[in-house]
Amino acid sequence: MRKFFRVLSYAKPYWGYALLNVLFNLWVVMFSLFTFALLVPFLNLLFGNTELVTEAPKFAFSFDAMLATLNYFISKVITTQGHENALLYICLIMLSAFLLRNAGRFLTSYFIAALRVGATRDLRNAIYHRILILPLSFYNKNRKGDIMARISSDVQEVENSIMNSLEMFVRDPITIIAYLVFMISMSPQLTLFVLIILPFAGYIIGAVGRSLRKTSKAGQDRLAGMLSIIEETISGLRIIKAFNAIEYSDQRFREQNSKFSHLMQRIYRRRDLSSPMSEFLSSVVVIIVLWFGGRMVLSDNSPLGAADFITYIVVFSQIIPPAKTFTQAYYNMQKGIASAERIFELLDAEEVITEKPGALDVSTLNHSIEYKDVSFRYNTDWVLRDINLRVEKGKMIALVGESGGGKSTMVDLLARFYDVTEGSITVDGIDIRELRIDKLRGLFGIVTQESILFNDTVFNNIAFGMRDATMEQVVEAAKVANAHDFIIQLPDGYETYIGDRGSNLSGGQRQRLSIARAVLKNPAVLILDEATSSLDTEAERLVQEALSRLMESRTSVVIAHRLSTIQHADEIILLQKGRIIERGTHHQLMESNGVYKRLCELQTFA
Repeated sequence: MRKFFRVLSYAKPYWGYALLNVLFNLWVVMFSLFTFALLVPFLNLLFGNTELVTEAPKFAFSFDAMLATLNYFISKVITTQGHENALLYICLIMLSAFLLRNAGRFLTSYFIAALRVGATRDLRNAIYHRILILPLSFYNKNRKGDIMARISSDVQEVENSIMNSLEMFVRDPITIIAYLVFMISMSPQLTLFVLIILPFAGYIIGAVGRSLRKTSKAGQDRLAGMLSIIEETISGLRIIKAFNAIEYSDQRFREQNSKFSHLMQRIYRRRDLSSPMSEFLSSVVVIIVLWFGGRMVLSDNSPLGAADFITYIVVFSQIIPPAKTFTQAYYNMQKGIASAERIFELLDAEEVITEKPGALDVSTLNHSIEYKDVSFRYNTDWVLRDINLRVEKGKMIALVGESGGGKSTMVDLLARFYDVTEGSITVDGIDIRELRIDKLRGLFGIVTQESILFNDTVFNNIAFGMRDATMEQVVEAAKVANAHDFIIQLPDGYETYIGDRGSNLSGGQRQRLSIARAVLKNPAVLILDEATSSLDTEAERLVQEALSRLMESRTSVVIAHRLSTIQHADEIILLQKGRIIERGTHHQLMESNGVYKRLCELQTFA
């Protein structure tokens, strides 16, 4: 139940709507009971058993007092206007009570809708914020499709199951308690008998719900697996077609879909068992009450008359629907809790990259960045070992070496995408773990090999993260990045939508937009992660010109496979298996006749 109450915590800001819902539920119950109370004088009048009451009874909160008041009112009408008019008055009063009761029912749904939708929106916002906060290592271990399932289908299941059942948990207990109090006032003995036999039926129905929760969680896991396959298929469709793997991919999805379908069939069958089971058990309970109550009416000394017994049975029958929906809400809650568990697994995931209380601000790089005895590992194997490096302000440092040597990891550590396992990284002598994360990352502008763009306009992609950027600033940044000329030729210029991941643009155009984004940010330190390695010759020339202008008089850390692009670096660092094996200028490294010289010769020969 802790998961259930944790979901309900998202409804706390909307307690006012919940209060209004409770008030109008009481309104509905009050007019329902008033309608049932009218049945006794109606039936007595119809059967000719009405005894005229000439004195007004004393006011009291009881069934007998309410009945006496109604009899007094009807007696006055009968005396002055006759039996038929009295019958008409009772029918009109009942009609008005039904109208007011149903108006109250609408208002209960009206106010609970604001609570349900608002709480679900806040839950979805919390998940998305958590997705933004969690470290990159979390996404290395989890499938994107599974995460998408948690913010989409799991949240929808919580809304449909728990939030949608919330009104039932408020309305039905109020209705059942009010009706039971009314029944006790009519016949305590018969009501005691009802309270003895009802728990047995409830226990049998509840046994089915306990098995539903585990199966529902397995169903959501299967759905997440299917969404992962779909996400991978869309991302890798070019490869699937190129390797004639359509049939293989189709079969893989069909198998996953078949397993999901079989599991959902079991869930639906168990859930749907509740309705006929509760219907049958309700019928059994009603028949037993009819038998027991009928014997009471037929006995000579029973205070319960025929009209009273019929009214009692009608009121008792009204307890059955809320009891059934309450049971159905219990089933739905079990299904929703299974989804809630998956959601809270994401919300409770460990936030490895944390900010210390009272973290320091940093606005610019004044002197240098320094790696001090830095070692790092993702799991068990070391990726970096004993790295010592000083990056002076205004200098260009190049990182080169074999794939998997740790080059990208070095710059990821700099921006605290990960934290060092051993050692420290400092900015102007201050450990970066002592700095505010947003301020630290504000120092860097990153251009990666794969251009990370969004399905938005050219303007919004260049101005990404800068809400106050003007069109003039964006255009100027595009010109520096050699992007302005091709942008103005697009259908809507800077307001052109570039498609998913910039799919409407060429590789060189996408990369120049990434550079324009970095230019606009005007970072203190520029990080280039193989920014030109995937481009053709012409595109590389344009991008390299833009990068040269961007790096001018700016601190830069460049990862490069094409060694010709970093020959003018102030220092070249050669990494191999996570260690620095050579360092120096291009001229110094060529003279040393080491690994760097051999790599240069291989690329020249190629």
